[in-house]
Amino acid sequence: MSVKESKTELFTVAGTDTVESGPGSEVFNSRKIVTTFERYIQPCLAEVVGCALFIFVGCGSVIENAGVAGSIQPALAHGLALVIVIAVLGEISLSEYSGGHFNPAVSVSVCISGGLDVILLGPYILSQMVGGMIGAGLAKAASSIISYASAAGGVFNVVKTSGAIGSATVAEIVMTLFLSLVVCMGAVNGRTRTPLAPLCIGLTVTANILAGGSVSGGCMNPARAFGPAVVANYWEYHWIYWVGPMAGALITGSLVRLLLGDQKTRLVLK
Repeated sequence: MSVKESKTELFTVAGTDTVESGPGSEVFNSRKIVTTFERYIQPCLAEVVGCALFIFVGCGSVIENAGVAGSIQPALAHGLALVIVIAVLGEISLSEYSGGHFNPAVSVSVCISGGLDVILLGPYILSQMVGGMIGAGLAKAASSIISYASAAGGVFNVVKTSGAIGSATVAEIVMTLFLSLVVCMGAVNGRTRTPLAPLCIGLTVTANILAGGSVSGGCMNPARAFGPAVVANYWEYHWIYWVGPMAGALITGSLVRLLLGDQKTRLVLK
């Protein structure tokens, strides 16, 4: 065998995706294993890590802002943290447009809009819930007892009476509609996608908190509400931060699928 033939054979063997251990043995497809990990497991891990970091910063900003009038510090902290985690972890998934949600409501709207495989919706939401608890726990560990108690652990406790339920729920619906629409049109829809999507999403969160922080707290994210509620054991009017954001996400998905999406995304009027 010539040297050239030996090198060709070596590269051919090294480039194959299967390895046989003997007669009758099963073929081990290494590429399939790697693809399965990167397509299903790694994105969920990214959701856990990103959500934990985002909620740690968000809760920490609320705790440090306790007793201070205004929502500037929490608004900037939430928005900037979200820009960073989306920019760093948003492209980790092999599936196009399906990474960097860190928000169950966003995952629902992206799934309806065709940007997330429905089989990943449940694991994504579960991962975000776990990340929310981790982030809230880290915020508690990094805060003084007095600051943590005065801010109720960063939970959403703006709604104090039943009379404020309606306005808070409407605020959460509209703010989440705005946020999820920016996500779907800026990162999912083919005609309107932009590399500035992470910045646009973070700025939307900042603007929403500045506009609606005094009405509902500016949640837009059930994981952001759930994590601190578990750690601080505070569940007063917690359902608002599920019903409002999920309703907003459903409206966004419907708008994109029926009216605003490109020809590939729209289900009607093609």
